[in-house]
Order: sequence, then C-alpha cells, then structure tokens
Amino acid sequence: MSLVRSAEPATASCRNTKLYSIQDSSDSTGMAIRMFGSDKHKPVYVMDSYSSESYEKYFLDSPTDELIHSSSSGISGSSVRLQDVSSCQIRDYLEIQSPDTLDSDSDKMKLKLQELERALLADNDVDGDDDMFGTGLSMEVDGEWSDPIRMGSHHDSPKESSSSGSYLDCVSGNKEVSHVSSQTPKQMLIECAAILSEGHIEKASAIINELRQKVSIQGDPPQRIAAYMVEGLAARMAASGKYLYKALRCKEPPSSDRLAAMQILFEVCPCFKFGFMAANGAIIEAFKGEKRVHIIDFDISQGSQYITLIQTIAKLPGKPSHLRLTGVDDPESVQRLNGGLEIVGLRLEKLAEILGVPFEFRAVPSRTSLVAPSMLDCKPGEALIVNFAFQLHHMPDESVSTINQRDQLLRMVKSMNPKLVTVVEQDVNTNTSPFFPRFIEAYSYYSAVFDSLDATLPRESQDRMNVERQCLARDIVNIIACEGEERIERYEVAGKWRARMIMAGFKSCPMSSNVIDTIQKLIKEYCDRYKLKEDVGALHFGWEDKSLIVASAWS
Repeated sequence: MSLVRSAEPATASCRNTKLYSIQDSSDSTGMAIRMFGSDKHKPVYVMDSYSSESYEKYFLDSPTDELIHSSSSGISGSSVRLQDVSSCQIRDYLEIQSPDTLDSDSDKMKLKLQELERALLADNDVDGDDDMFGTGLSMEVDGEWSDPIRMGSHHDSPKESSSSGSYLDCVSGNKEVSHVSSQTPKQMLIECAAILSEGHIEKASAIINELRQKVSIQGDPPQRIAAYMVEGLAARMAASGKYLYKALRCKEPPSSDRLAAMQILFEVCPCFKFGFMAANGAIIEAFKGEKRVHIIDFDISQGSQYITLIQTIAKLPGKPSHLRLTGVDDPESVQRLNGGLEIVGLRLEKLAEILGVPFEFRAVPSRTSLVAPSMLDCKPGEALIVNFAFQLHHMPDESVSTINQRDQLLRMVKSMNPKLVTVVEQDVNTNTSPFFPRFIEAYSYYSAVFDSLDATLPRESQDRMNVERQCLARDIVNIIACEGEERIERYEVAGKWRARMIMAGFKSCPMSSNVIDTIQKLIKEYCDRYKLKEDVGALHFGWEDKSLIVASAWS
C-alpha cells in the first residue's frame, strides 16, 4: 500500500493542508480505496411525504443550482451552554422528577440510572472554565440560537404531547410558527426540534418543508449541516429513522464509496487520523522489550490503522517483534459481505512480508457482544494489547439495557490482563442526553466538523459531498431520529470514558512526550486551526476551540 498525494487545497488559514488517497500497488489484492464516479446528480424536490425513500433522495442527490441564501453568520464551534439558554432553563428540564409523577417502573429505573450516572460519571459536572476544548459537558448557545429557546419540559418521543410550561407557551410574545421564514436555518432547526420534542407534528412539518427550500448540501457550512439535520428531524417525526439509517449504511455499492469517503475524512479532517496515530504511538511504546505482541482489535474494519503500524515497526532499531493481530468483525457488516476480513488479512500479511515484519493475522467473524476470551486465542509469552478505535460507542450501556454490554466488554478485557488498552472516540455526548439537548449538542459538534471541511475542500467538491453524505449524515440521522436500541451512535465525552475505564479496573497511561511532539509537528503541516490539548493523560484533537476526538491509553 502506498500513500499517493492527490490534492493540495490552499486557503488563507490552511495553506499546508494535504489530501492523500491510499492505493494498493499489489496486483494480487488490487483494491483502490479512493474510488469516486462523476455521475451527475438529480435535482431535489420538496415533498410532503415522509417515506424512507424521500429521505434518501435528500442525502443521495444534489439540489438544484439555485441556492436560497440564508444566514451568513459563523458557526459557534463549542458555544452551547445548556444552562444559559434562556429564562426557561434547560437545566429545569433535566432535573430529576419525583417518582410520584412517573408513569411506569421503567421510567423510575431510567431516572435511577441517570442519577447513578451523574454521581459516578460526573454527567453534569461543569467546571465553569471556558478554556479551549470543553469536553462537551459545558455548552452555551450563541445569540442567534438563544432568542427562540424558551422551554420548560420536553419529551423523547415526537408523539408525546407537552404539559404546562411548554416551548410554545414560553416563546416571547407567543410568536406564530408561520413567521419562521425570517429566521436563519440554525434558528429554524432549533425551533423545529423544540416543537417536535413536544409532539406538535403539524407545526414541525411546516418548518421542515420551509427549511428544505432554504438549505443546500452544496451551500455554506450552516446550510449543509442544516440540510442533513432537517432530514433527521423529518425521520424522527415519521418514526422511521431506523430505516433511513439502515438505507444509508447498506446502499450499494457499499465498499468503494463508503470506504473512500472515510479515508478522505481522515485526511481532510485529520483529527480522526491523529486519533489513530496517538493509539499507534502508545502501541509502539508498549512493544519495547517484547519479543511477541498480540493485538486484538474489536472493530478492525479495513485495517488501515495497521498499515501505518507495520510500517513504523519495520523502522524500529533491532530485530522487529513478532506481531499477531486478531481482527474482530461483525459477519453481517459491509466489510464482511465483501470478503472483508480475509482480504484485510491478506493485504496486511503481504505488506509485513515486504517490510520484513514477522506477522500473523487471525480473523474472528463475530459480533463484539458475543466475543468470549476463549475465542481470542491468547497465548503465554505474548504481550497483549487491545485496541478500541471508534468502536466502544456502538456498545449499548446501562441506559439502553440492564445487560450493559459496554461495561461488560471492558470488564472482560480487563480479566485478560492486557499490557495496554487504547481508546479513541469522538468527544461528544449523544448517549444519555434527552432528545432536545442531544440535538443542540450534535449541532455544535458537527458544525465544527463541517466548518473544518470548508477550510480544506471547495464547496462544489464531489469528494466533500461524499464525505458528508457517507460518513456524517448517517450519524446525524441516527443521533436525531432514533431512540432506544435503534440509536446506535452513542458517543460519550472523555470524562465518561475515563470513569468507565477506572470502574472496570484500568489505570491511565499518559501518552509519551515523543508521541505528543510527533503529532504536534504533523498538525502544523495541516492548519493552525487544528488544536491539540493534553488533559488528564488523554489527548484531545479539535478544530479551533471544539474538541472533536479524544485518544487515551490504559493498563
């Protein structure tokens, strides 16, 4: 495999940004990851129907060339502080209610779990420090958002009706929803989400139809993110988010477009790539003094992380350690359906052979929740390393089921006595937050991602639209439209991951200065708006003042 430079966009503040694509130079496993066609896209038509097909149209097709101009205001990267929203405080909404007001034992259990979570995981711990990289626990709404937000109580279900002190009652002057046309897309989104959270379907539908005419997947960042978030709201309203998410994940051809888009995302929004690099750096440090190393990856995907790792091992002084890699992958996943694990293993084995690195690959086609230590074939004399890169957030926790697969997996790994465990995750809370605050936080997070793409790729770029559509839209839809077991993208902030790891028995292993210095130099080659911060042993990678990715190591 070789890195081939394919573009070098230059902007006023990001002139050194480089875009690479990975291409396989081997004839035997010839697979180009970066593959995009140049097909023309059909125009988007505004429809009143909310079938899953109509949602898919908005994500897979481009709009007409006419763009209706919306707000020119900038994005407030991490400027969302829920407790400062307005006179009708969101924190009032989040307060624990009296058990006497609960409708069922299930509600009581959920509230007990939330109360326990706040105590153990510091869910509401806000330190009041507005320094760079708030971990998502501190959020404040900018002026453009704060005016329309006047809320008392909201509900997770779009079909639940509101009680006294509802959003509409709190709107200053009892403004009619029909007057939202003068608002920006951001204001319309927040109003629609608040109205929808109270079950006012008709009013939310009117805003959605108007929003669809004001946003564009080829516009500025606020327009682009609004185009996807409005479809998430529509899917939630129709209670069909699950089907849209599935359609986005499984639409053919899955391997080329999706994987190519992921690779481009890692390059043009390098916080994701820096997360992998930090994990690899910690892994390389763990190789020291070891003759045999066994790495278990619970979501190996296409194995791109290990291309760089094998190349680095080959450059280490002395005889390289023997590396045995066990890759776990869901047998029903896209990669598996396309011959995934076997192809991944062959590609890595060939690379290791060329570079002279002793290497074995073993595939474990299984859902992570079903993996047991006996399936992983750990052997005496091997240093065990476990890698969780963008995987743990897919495991349901105690807020979804009493089984709590998330902590169960961590405890199982700890019982195997690993030398090192690496965790890389997106630094945002989309797990336990109720719908409305989750919507606000998701907008804040993905606004920073869309803003960073605007600095590295032109708005008309097909690559950029594929990244946004294939990688970001599906997450946004799932976060906004789905609840319960159907909500798969359940990210947590760094503090919660730290608490989970500690409760599972792990101890933090701060990243070495060598790893930090290396990544810091690479960040400067991209853009001075990308930031790196070390906090409590973890590395936070962000865009301006918004932390996007957090990487940590444990033993």
